[in-house]
Amino acid sequence: MSLPPEKAPELKQIIHNHLMKINIHGKIREVLAETVREDSGITNQPLSEKDFLHALQRRGIIDSVMKDLHFTQQRAAEVETQSPSRPATHFIDKDEMQLSKTNIDPCRRYLYLQIQGGKAFLEHLQEPEPLPGQVCSTFTLYLHFRNQRFRSKPVPCACEPDIKEGFLLEVHKDDLGSECKVPAGILTVSLELYPPLTETISPDIISTQQSLERQRNAEKERLFLVYAKQWWREFLEIRPTHQSKMVKIFAQDENCVNRPVCSYVRVLRAGRLLESPRQAARFVSLLAHEKAPVVGSGAGKHEQWCTLLAFLCRGKGDCEDHATLLCSLLLGFGQDAYVCVGTKTKGVPHTWVLTRGTDGSVTFWESLTAHRYLHQAIDPDAPPLVQQPKPSHPYRTVGCVFNHQSFLANCQPSDAVELCVFDFQNQSRWKAMSEEALKSVCFPGSSTSLPPVPPLTAPTLDSAVVSNQLELEMRYLISEHRKDLDLATVWDDHLSYLLSSALSAYELERCTGVSCGNEEFQDAVRRAVPDGHTFKGFPIHFLHRNARRAFATSLRSPFCDEIICCRGDHVRLAVRVRVFVYPENACAVWIMFACKYRSVL
Repeated sequence: MSLPPEKAPELKQIIHNHLMKINIHGKIREVLAETVREDSGITNQPLSEKDFLHALQRRGIIDSVMKDLHFTQQRAAEVETQSPSRPATHFIDKDEMQLSKTNIDPCRRYLYLQIQGGKAFLEHLQEPEPLPGQVCSTFTLYLHFRNQRFRSKPVPCACEPDIKEGFLLEVHKDDLGSECKVPAGILTVSLELYPPLTETISPDIISTQQSLERQRNAEKERLFLVYAKQWWREFLEIRPTHQSKMVKIFAQDENCVNRPVCSYVRVLRAGRLLESPRQAARFVSLLAHEKAPVVGSGAGKHEQWCTLLAFLCRGKGDCEDHATLLCSLLLGFGQDAYVCVGTKTKGVPHTWVLTRGTDGSVTFWESLTAHRYLHQAIDPDAPPLVQQPKPSHPYRTVGCVFNHQSFLANCQPSDAVELCVFDFQNQSRWKAMSEEALKSVCFPGSSTSLPPVPPLTAPTLDSAVVSNQLELEMRYLISEHRKDLDLATVWDDHLSYLLSSALSAYELERCTGVSCGNEEFQDAVRRAVPDGHTFKGFPIHFLHRNARRAFATSLRSPFCDEIICCRGDHVRLAVRVRVFVYPENACAVWIMFACKYRSVL
């Protein structure tokens, strides 16, 4: 912490005025005289500064002055006011045996977490040594402590990975955490508190408090389980066919802990990292879709719902993970959002997001693609001649919907989405769980076993740098491919540059659903392609930045292959890469291949 130079005189004047007000000089003279009188008959040694300060402290004068000044509170407030952008926590990149104290604010309490290596990562016991130049698999340690996010530098995968990092965590009053039942390995860590505590708490008190909290959490979970069973019995009594509906009350997370599904959704605000609900949907769709792995052949789908932190750190997950994250972000943008559990075409289990407008409109959001669909229910009692709306969405049935504070099961005669009316206040259509019961186990702070909400992290990638790098790699791959076909490659840099506006328009359309900018691009291409020449272009979109993978995938398209392998007179090639970077380093990668050549009649 540092005080701006222009603030120093002001602070000095405030302190001076206060000391004059309490007559600090008079009090010091009284203490000095009294101390001299007490010590004059005992020793002939001169009175030292240390003795004098001890006398001031013994009489409580220093504590009184500090208390009146409220120094700590004013100083902390001053830091927040003058340095709002300063991070509350810092990554320590240093020699592991020596802590750098440059980032320590004495007005705050810190926990220094030091990773001193790992062992017993048995899955990598026989990891082969990578060949020279070969890219090896790596370990990255992700850390979430309250509103602070960290990640370590990647290290090669091994049974005993050489992870040595230091993290400075700011300690807050309330602390939440979770523990994994199946450890992947063992990390050696050390914890140090800065500044050190002047008073310590007895270990017996700490263990007693932990025991009481565990008992309290266990009792809350037991009572909710009893309530959920009773609620389910009542739901089945409404109609026997409800047994087959997709009503999901609990889901197992990545730590094999069964949690109420409502606990997977939180109100998540992205600060200035995302600007709108549709941009949030685009961001979520850029996280890769990957189903949970299944061990053994013939096994069905292994359902595993990831907590928000695990999903963001992995950067990939199943449809449930995408839906809960999108719902959390939409709630943060003030939307009335819910996660829908049901099936899509061909009866495949699926989850997606629903929002309700103040005008009663219902919109479906597909979290895997960011597509939006306006829902219009079919009236089964309408006369045959009345034209019914045709569903544009891929969803077939819906069994239940939920968010961070509501859980409702579909008790309409049919669970077909096209017939469903999403009037959640109508108890004859939707059976709701008690909000108080849900709050007891799903509300933030209700349980120490409930993971805290992780903040989104800003991207660390430079869009221009990664775009240029990927484009250079793509040019090299195209040239080498044409060389194998005994074809020369001549690049048209101007045409390559013109492709940028098209790629920008494609990404803007994915974010907003509005197409714009194509007119300018088409006009520019007409000017760049001479009379008697033909222009061909092929855009393609990826979620990764692997040039060889992208090139191999592009060649599978006959249109792209025709451009890259173009033969003729005055053939000029062009390629443009645009990487749009989102929070968590999620990337939308657009590549456009193009060529122009003289047409032969």
